[in-house]
Amino acid sequence: MKIILLQGDITKMEVDAIVNAANTSLLGGGGVDGAIHRAGGPAILEACRKIRDRQGRCAPGEAVITTAGNLPARFVIHTVGPVWNKGNDEEKQVLRNAYLNSLDLAVKNGVQTIAFPNISTGVYRFPKDVAAAIAVAAVKEFMSQDDRITHLIFVCFEKENYDIYSGLLSQN
Repeated sequence: MKIILLQGDITKMEVDAIVNAANTSLLGGGGVDGAIHRAGGPAILEACRKIRDRQGRCAPGEAVITTAGNLPARFVIHTVGPVWNKGNDEEKQVLRNAYLNSLDLAVKNGVQTIAFPNISTGVYRFPKDVAAAIAVAAVKEFMSQDDRITHLIFVCFEKENYDIYSGLLSQN
């Protein structure tokens, strides 16, 4: 798997799947979640409603997959990151699970190229450096066990996150 780092808008990524930092309702929200729902159009919301009707809310650390609607991707993988409250190991594990479960779901759906945003670092207040370290470690762990995803892109909307990821990824 090749890891690529970009600063930009995840809704413009031409990949098999983009990952949405969703909330438990799956019905859209602010930040990247709202941007994905707006750019993807009503098909994404309709697919999320069907998932909710079938299983209820999406728990933190879990992931579900929908159409990408009007986005240039084929799928959107919606995952719910944790809210940073105490900074304990449980919150860190939930964030790790969000990445691993997204990758697992991607592989099960034949995804070879995937783009991730910075999960939980906005309104969920996860410290950006801690979240980035967890993301990079989870992705590398997955890569060591499964090579079906050929390109993984970390898409950072803001320069601060881009610089953090750049530092982590250059340590290899």
